[in-house]
Amino acid sequence: LYTAGKFDACVMTNMDALTIPAVGGVDSEAVIIGDYSNGNDGIVMKNGSTVADLKGRSINLVELSVSHYLLARALDINGLSERDVTLVNTSDADIASVFTADANGAAVTWNPPLMQARKAPGAGLVFDSSMIPGEILDLMVVKTAAPDTLKKALAGAWYEVMGILATPGPARDAAVAWMAESAGGSVEDFEAQLKTTAMYYTPAEAVAFATSADIKATMERVRQFTYAKGLFSQGAASADVVGIAFPDGTVQG
Repeated sequence: LYTAGKFDACVMTNMDALTIPAVGGVDSEAVIIGDYSNGNDGIVMKNGSTVADLKGRSINLVELSVSHYLLARALDINGLSERDVTLVNTSDADIASVFTADANGAAVTWNPPLMQARKAPGAGLVFDSSMIPGEILDLMVVKTAAPDTLKKALAGAWYEVMGILATPGPARDAAVAWMAESAGGSVEDFEAQLKTTAMYYTPAEAVAFATSADIKATMERVRQFTYAKGLFSQGAASADVVGIAFPDGTVQG
């Protein structure tokens, strides 16, 4: 739904929604909270079995992405910081092969590259997004000024598909096969990704999360991380330069 770089609607993470349209001055809103990463993003390494073993190591990742956020959270939870490691900016297309070729490799990535990296000899998963549930979200984001008919059509189509995915049978099998092919992967890989994705299959499930205290805590962490990394704007005085409004009317920023 992108046209000449200008979007009416787009699926993106909560971090991207904050740092791309919002920072760019486009008033936007999440029409759908589709899911959260529940193991789809992770940290793998060789010659180590815990996050603490990353100290002093070089780590391949896509900098300033959700992988970077995941690493920052993992380090903080384990009493470390980015000063204790060396980050190596690596494209997602190359990260699995770079990790596999490095006898002392360490990397942060998402599926399917994560699944490929985990198959490398000596590789071990030391942290994944299931340890920070509800923090890496996939959203359907639209311009706030977009017509309600568009927002309703997107939500209607989304939950029609969710109903198919949640119901075992020929319709689900056909849908999964089509999506796997469209994504350039196998049905087996697609099903594996679904297992590490916590889907909100019904509107009620998504609304319950959207109105919980958890999403506010998550967005507070995300906005502080993105501000600290300079993703808001040059000269931004604080993370408050962008406002995040919640369903109950409260605002961060």
